[in-house]
Amino acid sequence: MRTILFLSACVVLMPAQASAQAPDAQSDPLSGDKAELERVRLVNEVSAQKLKAKLRELSEAHSRLAAEYKLAEQKQRIALSKLDDERARLAAEIALMKTKAEHQAAQLNIEHKQLALKNQLDAERQKASLSKMRARLEAEKVKHDVELAKAQRERDTLKAQNDLEEQKGRREKMERDSQLRDIGLEFQRLKLAKLRLQQKNDELREKVNEVKTEIELRNQKDVWRARAQRDPAYPANPFQEGTLTLSDRRIPLNGPIFFGVADYVTERIHYFNNKSTTRPIFIVIDRCPGGSVMEGYRIVKAIETSRAPIHVVVKSFAASMAAVITTMADESYVYPNAIMLHHQMSTFQFGNMTQIAEQLAIARQWEKRLMGPVAKKLGLSIKEFRARMYKNNSDGDWEEFGDRAKKIGWAKHVVQRIRETGYVEKPEDRPNRRSLFALEERKDDKGRRFVELPRLQPYDLYYLHNPDGYYR
Repeated sequence: MRTILFLSACVVLMPAQASAQAPDAQSDPLSGDKAELERVRLVNEVSAQKLKAKLRELSEAHSRLAAEYKLAEQKQRIALSKLDDERARLAAEIALMKTKAEHQAAQLNIEHKQLALKNQLDAERQKASLSKMRARLEAEKVKHDVELAKAQRERDTLKAQNDLEEQKGRREKMERDSQLRDIGLEFQRLKLAKLRLQQKNDELREKVNEVKTEIELRNQKDVWRARAQRDPAYPANPFQEGTLTLSDRRIPLNGPIFFGVADYVTERIHYFNNKSTTRPIFIVIDRCPGGSVMEGYRIVKAIETSRAPIHVVVKSFAASMAAVITTMADESYVYPNAIMLHHQMSTFQFGNMTQIAEQLAIARQWEKRLMGPVAKKLGLSIKEFRARMYKNNSDGDWEEFGDRAKKIGWAKHVVQRIRETGYVEKPEDRPNRRSLFALEERKDDKGRRFVELPRLQPYDLYYLHNPDGYYR
């Protein structure tokens, strides 16, 4: 406030000084300084106005703060009033609680006096009971002393007896210890003898093991010498430059085809497929005169549906159903001097005329289903195929050597050499590899040898080359 009043005084004095010096300005040539002074005076007046405005703002702020202070003070008085009321209420509650506590203390004092009287009465009763118990205990003590004296006498008697028994036990223990020492010495002698025997047994066992090892080594050498020291070959293209390479993925098909042969062949086809779908499988026919059309048809279908390529190989003779299997195969091989033979199916019909007609109808259906695809592959009809059979042979048994069979489409390749890589065991050490389906040969009443074929399943036929009635 002092600063503001001093500035106001300066502002008031400055115009007065300027007016007092004004007459001199007319005669004073430094009129510029006077003008500067006038300007300063005006600036001071503006500053004085700003100061007055600032004073007004401060005054208003002071008034506002005073009002707020009064309002806060009023609120505080109200709060204090509430606190006074709450204090009065609490004082009343405390007084009430004090009264209740005094009442409860009086009640507890009464109860305490009642309990004291009751305890005194109980004490008197307990004294009377203790007197009775004391008398009873005295009587029991006398009785107990009598029994204790009796027990003491019995204990002394038993102690004397126990001393005698103990002396007897010590003598017996000494005798047992002596016997145990003798037994221990004998056991040690037996143990030593056992160790010596065990040492001898170990020496003998070691010699036996050496002999066994030597025998096993010799056996292994014999096995090693009896096996070819190379693995079977599995070329993707087994036929090259006239040579056919066979592996151990081979299935022999020899002898007549009857019930069970299809299982034998197809199961092996499936097995080899499950091992590899790229390596070739070989069905090798040494001599097969044909047989059941049902069994043969299953073999044909297994060949057609095999994922692994199947190659049929005829080394000596394939007739009838075996010739159909060879011709229908995508890959087939014959030695140039092997013989293949196609002919019509033969049947062993029996029954009345109606039954024979029914059997004949079934036979014609089989001819259509088996010979039809063969004829179609050869570019012929069944009728043309049958005519050519009788053109080549009056019996209808059309037989050709392998090189000729290849030219007319019965086989795909003529093979000059067959390289067997699947035989890795010494032949005489292998089990008999003859046909698993060989039949027993017998003689009839006229001394002629024959083989009795198994009974066919219903609707089945034998497609078999049997010129001399050997198969019956």
